[in-house]
Amino acid sequence: MKKLIKNGFVVDGSGEKRYKADVLINGDKIEKIGTIDNVEGAEVIDATGKIVAPGFIDTHSHSDLKVLIEPFIEPKLRQGITTEILGQDGISMAPLPKEFVSSWRKNLAGLDGDSDLLAWDWETTDKYLDLIAKTGSGPNEMYLVPHGNIRMEAMGLEARVATDEELAKMRDITRREMEAGAAGLSTGLIYIPCAYSDTRELVEICKVAAEYDRPLVIHQRSEADTMIESMNEVITIARESGVKIHFSHFKICGKKNWHLIKDIVALLDKCKEEGIKISYDQYPYVAGSTMLGVIIPPWAHAGGTDKLVERLGNKADREKMKHDIINGIPGWDNFIDFAGFEGIFVTSVKTKANEDCIGKNLIEIAELRGKDKFDAVFDLLKEEENAVGMYDYYGKDEHVVTFMTREESNICTDGLLGGKPHPRVYGAFPRVIGKFVREMKAMTLETAIYKMTNKPAKTFKIDNRGLLKEGYFADVVIFDENTTIDKGTFVDPIQFPEGISHVMVNGEFAIKDYKKNEILPGRVIRIKK
Repeated sequence: MKKLIKNGFVVDGSGEKRYKADVLINGDKIEKIGTIDNVEGAEVIDATGKIVAPGFIDTHSHSDLKVLIEPFIEPKLRQGITTEILGQDGISMAPLPKEFVSSWRKNLAGLDGDSDLLAWDWETTDKYLDLIAKTGSGPNEMYLVPHGNIRMEAMGLEARVATDEELAKMRDITRREMEAGAAGLSTGLIYIPCAYSDTRELVEICKVAAEYDRPLVIHQRSEADTMIESMNEVITIARESGVKIHFSHFKICGKKNWHLIKDIVALLDKCKEEGIKISYDQYPYVAGSTMLGVIIPPWAHAGGTDKLVERLGNKADREKMKHDIINGIPGWDNFIDFAGFEGIFVTSVKTKANEDCIGKNLIEIAELRGKDKFDAVFDLLKEEENAVGMYDYYGKDEHVVTFMTREESNICTDGLLGGKPHPRVYGAFPRVIGKFVREMKAMTLETAIYKMTNKPAKTFKIDNRGLLKEGYFADVVIFDENTTIDKGTFVDPIQFPEGISHVMVNGEFAIKDYKKNEILPGRVIRIKK
C-alpha cells in the first residue's frame, strides 16, 4: 500500500530551508515530493504543523548484542533513529575466532552486555551480519570492523607491539572484513587489546581501509590531559595511511583541561587547511558512559578479563593499581583523576548480588559496602568479572555547543543499553532538537537535521538515505518541533522522548501515532567497494 504524508513542513536533510509539501511513499521508496492530490488506495497521514524529515542516523551505537536478542531496538526508534552503526570502539562481535569466545565475551560484557541465548559461533563479520539479517531488526544496521577483534585474531590478547608477520595478518583480516561490507574500521585506544598497539600498527591497517575509501572511526588515546598529543597521533595516521578520520564522541574531559579547547579547535582548522579529511560525532550531554574497567591501568588487563580478575584478587597488584590511579601513567586517560570517585556512577552489573550498586557513585558504593573506596571498586569489578557499566561527568553545555556547531560534527547516542543506562540511549537526538535548537538557539533546525541525516550518510557512504528525495529509501521521521525533547534523566533515564509521532523504516511504520508497531523493517546495509 502506498502512503501519503500530507501538509507537513519538509526539512529534507540538505541543510536548506524547510518547505511545505506532501510526500508519497511507494513500497520502500519515496515516489514523489510536492503538492499531491489524494492517491487512490493510499494510507494518508496528516502531518499538518509538523516537520517531516529523513530518518536519523546514529553513527555510534552499541546495539551489537541487543539487536540479536531484542531486535526491535525501541529506544532508538522512539527517538527517530532509522539507521545505526555498530562495531564501535575497536571491540565488538566479529571477527571472533572460536578459541577466544569465552575470554572475549567477558571483555565485551561491560560495553555491549552478554547472553547465553546466543551460540557465539559466527566467527566473521560476514556471518555476523547474515545473522542480523536472518533475525531481523527495527532500524537498519551497519557495522565497522573493530581493530581489537582484528588484533585478537592475528595475535591473541598479548600486551605487546605486533611483529611484521602479525601486521600482515591484520591487513589480510581487515581486507576480508571490508569485502564483507564493513562501513569502516574502528578502534578504541583506551580499550584492551587496542591500547597495546603503536602508531605503526594503526597506519598499516588503515592503509587497507583507505584502499576501500572507508574511514577510521577512533576513540583516541586521550580525551583529557594529553588530548593534543593524542590528536596529533591520529593526524599522523591520516597523513601516512591516507585514511579519512572520524573521531568518536568528540569532547575534552575534566575541568583542568578545558583550557585546551582553543588548541583543539586550532588543530581541526589546521587539518582543514591541509586537506586532511576529519569528521566526528557527538552526544549532547555533559557526561560520558563506558565500562567501569577503564579506570584500571592498561597493564592490569593484559591477557584478557580472566587475567584482570586474577590481578584484582592479588594484594600486590591492587596496590600497584592504586598507585597508578593516584599518580597517573603517561598517555593513559585516568577517569578517577578527571571525574573523581564522586563523579562516576554505576549503570549496570551482571549479578543480582551487586544490583544495589546501580545508580550510585563510587563513594556511595564504598559507604554501602563499608570499605575503602579503592577496595570497594576493585571488589565490584572482580565479583562482576569486569561486566560493569558506568557514566561520568566531564564538561559543560557551552563546550558541547563549541564542537557541535562546527562543520565536522554529526550527532550520535553512544549509549550502552543495559541496566540503568545513560539517558542518551533514549534521548540524544530529540535533546538536540529541544535543548540545543529550540531553547539555546545554538543552530537552526535545518542544520541540526542535516547533522542527523545527510552529514553522516555522506561520511559513511550510505547510498540513497539521509535525504528526503525522490527515489531514496523511505526512512522518515515526523515530529513536532515545538514539543520534541528528551525526558530521561540520570536518576530516571528510561523514558521515551516527547514530540516524535511517526518513524518509518524502509516504507513501514515502526512508530505510528506515538504507538509502536513491533515489526522488523530494518535491513543490514553493507558498503560496496
